[in-house]
Amino acid sequence: MATTSRKIDFIDKITLPVFAATMVWEHRVLKKRQLRELVDVDAVAPVDDGNPVPDPLVPLGYEKNDTAGSLGLLVGSILMGFALDGAYRKIHGFLFRHRLSNFGSRRGSIITAMIVWDFLYYWNHRWMHRVRLFWADHAAHHSGRRYNLSTALRQSWNGYLTTWVYWPMPLFGFQYSSFVKARQLNLLYQYWIHTEAIDRLPDWVEKIFNTPSHHRVHHGANKQYIDKNYAGILIIWDRMFKTFEPEIRQLQYGLTKNIRTNNPVKMAYGELAQIAKDVAQSDNFNERLRYVFAAPGWSPDVAA
Repeated sequence: MATTSRKIDFIDKITLPVFAATMVWEHRVLKKRQLRELVDVDAVAPVDDGNPVPDPLVPLGYEKNDTAGSLGLLVGSILMGFALDGAYRKIHGFLFRHRLSNFGSRRGSIITAMIVWDFLYYWNHRWMHRVRLFWADHAAHHSGRRYNLSTALRQSWNGYLTTWVYWPMPLFGFQYSSFVKARQLNLLYQYWIHTEAIDRLPDWVEKIFNTPSHHRVHHGANKQYIDKNYAGILIIWDRMFKTFEPEIRQLQYGLTKNIRTNNPVKMAYGELAQIAKDVAQSDNFNERLRYVFAAPGWSPDVAA
């Protein structure tokens, strides 16, 4: 395989203008609606009272510093993506040359690639929430306390931590171009589900696809919503692997312990820095391992 950098295609070229236009549209739509106030940064998310009747969707809208932080993370993610693309391409090429199957080269491979990538994304996403080192690749995305299209742009600068999850694709015969296209289309799909401008969709859509309602749950700090709805495009993975949760109570977005910054560098590397700090202050090797590989939030004081 060639090792030159990935070319910018038509979809890449129109993506940023589409992001800008749709965020302007969403901002205008939400300004016409009743908005709720953002709770205090240290507020504890309310506990579900068991009422099966869903709360009405009352959006939070936009705030300039929050949006600026999201845009800063997007810029950094794009730059990191270009910087690391050559390394990713070489690894993919090596694995492809030692592939175990030509399954990925069959007719209709782009559709197959999208389904396989989506399945692997589910597990990648799930592990990012369950292993602290991998959470460092994802925490920035959840750092926003509002939920709008700009939230989707809070992308990682640390994708190298979990890129190995997708290594089965070259081993099963998917070329790098198919892998990149599947990733591109999957992440673009996920852009539109980061919104409070769209309420629940028809039942058949909600049962098969990831939707704004499902993904709002994923961004919730409410106890019943933590570590739920990991899907990229197909919500069937969550239903299949018992991680699905419907949207019932009003969402409180963000982290269980929120950060107090919109600085993209601090958001991107804050969790890695905190891991290093915790490891340095640990008393023994077992604690050091757990600070890196246990679930986010683990500490000797709260260990089961």
